Amino acid sequence: MKDKKSQHSAREKLLKLSRELGKSEYRLVLLGEGNTSAVVDEETFLVKASGAELRILKANQLVRVRFDKILPMVDQELDQVQTRDALLASRVDSKTLRPSVETIFHAWLLRQEGVKFVGHTHPLEVNKILCSGRAAEFAERRLFPDEVVYCGPKSLLIEYVDPGAKLAAAVRVGWKNFVADNGFAPRLILIANHGLVAIGSTPEAVLAATLMAVKAAEIFIGACALGGPVFMDPKEVYHIHNRLDEHYRRRQIEV
Repeated sequence: MKDKKSQHSAREKLLKLSRELGKSEYRLVLLGEGNTSAVVDEETFLVKASGAELRILKANQLVRVRFDKILPMVDQELDQVQTRDALLASRVDSKTLRPSVETIFHAWLLRQEGVKFVGHTHPLEVNKILCSGRAAEFAERRLFPDEVVYCGPKSLLIEYVDPGAKLAAAVRVGWKNFVADNGFAPRLILIANHGLVAIGSTPEAVLAATLMAVKAAEIFIGACALGGPVFMDPKEVYHIHNRLDEHYRRRQIEV
């Protein structure tokens, strides 16, 4: 009974998040772009089926898969056929849907402390920057206080890697290096020439980080057109990051 309740709760929350990320006015994804996931229990998680559209995602387009079948793929050099077969073998209760090829990095991220939901999108404004030579600036610097509050003091930037096990391995290496260098985990992962990955303990945290990243991208691009961005001083960035009142605001979307 507990398993069914936890699965239903995760499914409903993930559907709501997916449809919100898929709204056309946000310009985060088109057609079957992007994918989302959520922890169900210690053994399994839900992920969007390959090709399904976030905007109109249905309950039967979420695939429940096993962590223990997916996680070993991060360390394996699999070709496309082997990857497909391994993903199909990871399914718990579906015999028709295929999990997204990016399920592998979702599995690894959902095993990190405090991460219960993942949203991967291809925001138009963010990708304008990620397809330029200024991606590192956007990832490492901050322009305004709310960007710090909801996106963190800096983001993890990963160079373009072929989706699948290679991307999952790059996410793992990048994440571990980021934590070692900064002492905290990223809220956003930016993948050059690809898109954005937002993580959080709740769907609200994932959505907030995603939408704030888009706002930051729009401001960054506008500032570039007006002579170049004027970034916040790093001391001010970390001051905001550690303020008690800002911790309180963050908690409102993380509980």
